[in-house]
Parts: sequence; structure tokens; C-alpha cells
Amino acid sequence: MSDYDTYTSPLATRNASKQMLTLWSPRHKFNTWRRIWLAVAEAQHEMGLPVSKEQVEELRAVVNRPGGITDAEMKAAEKHERELRHDVMAHVHALGDSCPRAKGIIHLGMTSQDVVCNADLQILYDAQRLIELKLLRLVCDLADFAWTHRSLPTLGFTHYQPAQPVTVGRRSALWAHDAWLCFDLIGGTCVSMRMRGFKGATGTQASFLALCDGDGSRVDRLDGTAFVNFVSDKLLDRDFEIVGQTYPRVQDTVILANLASTASVLHKIATDVRLLCNRKEIEEPFEDKQIGSSAMPYKRNPMRCERICGLTRFVMNLVGNAYDTAATQWLERTLDDSSNRRLSLPEAFLALDGALDLMHNVASGLVVHEAMVRKNLMAELPFMATENILMACVKLGGDRQEYHEHIRAHAQAAGLRVKQEGHDNDLLERLKADKHFWSAARGGPLSAELDWDGVLDPMKYIGRSVEQTERFVREVVEPLREQYAEALKGLGGSEVRV
Repeated sequence: MSDYDTYTSPLATRNASKQMLTLWSPRHKFNTWRRIWLAVAEAQHEMGLPVSKEQVEELRAVVNRPGGITDAEMKAAEKHERELRHDVMAHVHALGDSCPRAKGIIHLGMTSQDVVCNADLQILYDAQRLIELKLLRLVCDLADFAWTHRSLPTLGFTHYQPAQPVTVGRRSALWAHDAWLCFDLIGGTCVSMRMRGFKGATGTQASFLALCDGDGSRVDRLDGTAFVNFVSDKLLDRDFEIVGQTYPRVQDTVILANLASTASVLHKIATDVRLLCNRKEIEEPFEDKQIGSSAMPYKRNPMRCERICGLTRFVMNLVGNAYDTAATQWLERTLDDSSNRRLSLPEAFLALDGALDLMHNVASGLVVHEAMVRKNLMAELPFMATENILMACVKLGGDRQEYHEHIRAHAQAAGLRVKQEGHDNDLLERLKADKHFWSAARGGPLSAELDWDGVLDPMKYIGRSVEQTERFVREVVEPLREQYAEALKGLGGSEVRV
């Protein structure tokens, strides 16, 4: 049977990056388990427990060899698991087969969750760091786009109805700002994360206490030494104060909630691009031979942003699994979390990772059609200008309430003309021709003294859009770009997988 005859996850085949797939791969997980067994054995030897130097050296040679666990060892573990029905013990036996002198001391005093929980937390930490870095890359992409288009006025929207103008750059600065908030959230969670440590079957360290002849201080030293031997990132430098058989599953709720929050931001950005694509103002990258529709050759569907929305919706709906798991941990622990976490945790990261790579591709290649941006803005600008016209009329001696009513009536009529008859917006022409726009004090029509050309200058209506965009890029994004410059280089390009 070939790969085409069985289901394979599209997260692996179409979406997630090699980096994220590697972090959640079986080989990486089992290599991490082995590093834990080695760390504990080294600590036990250092503490004078019945673990010899020769046993540690043999174990170290197997665990630290290039590539780690071999395919043959993986298959051996699978065979053991079919017989034992226990994945951790299957790998204990497989590792023991490869280092027979150390076989008798592997997993000494430990319970399965001393291995699984610490490995899971290390992988979760590393996966969050990768998401965090990809978020920062996106922030930089959007900031670059924002800086380039910071002075290009565009129609703003509230309730998806025309509103006060902004700039194309400021709108994308809003996107960057939301992504930056998620970057900050995930970074904060990484800093606050803890490991389970080595606590035994129900977290009481009873087995380790027995190994240490009832000396609690020796147990603490053993726990601390094994911890230092294992943890790869010294920022991950502490464990939970007290645990049951597993680390507190509420930790997973925080992690998945942050991923879901990030997913919602990506969904929002992708949706905005899709809406602007419909208005022919902005488009995502479109390749020379790309087909938008099998039936309609002219189509340029925003397929990347559509895919982002689909993946992120999946991530947002996974967070409930973590809440359910945390809520149903009976007493010291129940095992119904295992099968769920094997799906919900990696798939949340794989899907979000794919969405972030897609969004990087989109954000670094967005196309702006400036003529359409201006055309759409100018079609609505006379309505936006009415308040300024009203203020100008009052300054020229007019009655505010009287002119408000005249402008309102003309604006409504002009709006109906646009919507019902399909004509251009003629509001300004209506106002210029209105005989009521007359100032007795000045002895002539107000319309003759109004700066009509100035009224239609879009830059008069964008407020501090340019300044706000520049400040955000300079004060928030650029310092982060400089701080993470080397790490960002290692993320690669923006190629989209099929």
C-alpha cells in the first residue's frame, strides 16, 4: 500500500513548515524522552545512587549519537508496545536493548509522566518560540508595508460602511499592532512557563525519597540536578511548586488560548485583504500560471487568505479541548487526556504555523492599486467633507442649524442618486448651486468664498494617520527587528506549499 492509499494529514502535507513538523515528530519526541532518561541517570550517578559511571557512559553514547534514535529502534519500540500496551515502557525496553549494561537503571524511580510531561513542556516551549518568531516576522512585513503606504489616503470603514478616511499604511499598522500584541502574549507565556520536574507517580516523590534513604534534601538535589541536565533553554529555569501525576493541564489552556488569539488576528487580517480585494484596491500575490477558477478564467481569487481563514478557524476551535481536559482531571489525574492532547496540541501549532507562513507570503507581496484606492475614496469624500463644509459656512457667517439641514437634504438626495440611478456623487455640485447658501452679512453666496478644491483634499481628513504609523514603526517594530535580527534570518523565505 502506498502513501496514496491511506489518509495523511494536510497539516503535514500542505501547510506546516519543516521546522514545526520536526518539533512534533515522533523522532524528536522520543529523542527528548531519551535525553530525560540520561539526565536522571547522570544525576543519580552524581548523587551516589546505584547507577555506575559505565552505565551512564553507555547510555550517553546511545542517546547523544548523531540523529538519535534510529529507525530500527523505533520499529523495536513499536513491537514492544504491541505486546506491552504502554508507549513509555516500550521505549524503555527499546533503549535498554541498545545499551544492555544500562538497561537495569533506565527509568529508575520514575513514573511515565516524569518523562512525558517534561518532554511535552519542552516541545511546547520550543514550538511557542517558533510561533513567536514567525509572528515578529509578520509584524515586520506589515510594518514595511505600512511605512511604504503611510501617506496614501484611503476610505475608512466602520460597520463596513464608508467612514472617515485613514491611510493604507495606517490600516496595515493596525494589523501589525494586533500581531505584535500576540507576539507579546506568547513571549510572556514562554517566560512564565515551568517544567514538571521529577516527582514520581502522584507527584509526592515517594519513589525518589526511598532511593535517597528518606533524605528530602537529597531528593531536592536529585530533582534539581536532573532538571539542569535536561532543560535546553536556561530561560526555562523552574518547575511547578506542586503537581499531581501530570503538570497542571491549565497550562495547556493558556497556551492554546494564545494560539487561538493569534489565529483570530490572522483571520481578521486575511478577511480585510479579501474585502479589499473585492474593492479592487489590494491583492495578495498572484503567480503567472496561477488559476483562479476552473470555470471563470478571469478570476483572481484570494486563495492564500481564504486558506488562512480556514486554518485559523480550525485553531480557534481547538482551544475548547484544553479547557475540557483541564476541567476533567479527576483527583491526581485521569488518562482520558492523552489521546486528546496527542491531537489538539500538535495540530493547533501545525495549523497556526502554516497560516503564519501563508500570511508572511501575503504580507510581503501585497499589491496596492492606487488608482482604485483614490477612485473609491473620491466617490465618498463629498459625504466625508460635509462637516468641514458646515464649519466653513458658520465661519463665514452662516447659521449652523440652517446649513446643517440644507447639507443633510442634499446629501441624502445625492446618496439616493448614486445607489438608485448608478450616477456619480454630485453632492458638491448641488451645494454650489443651492440659492440658500447666501450670506446677507457678506452680500453674496457663501459658495463663492468656500475653498471647494481644498474641501476635496483627502489629506485634510486623515487626522494623524501618518504620524501614528511612523511612531509605531519607529518605536515598537524597529527595536524588535534589531533585537531579533539574527533569529529572523533563520526563518527562510515566503514560498507557499501546495
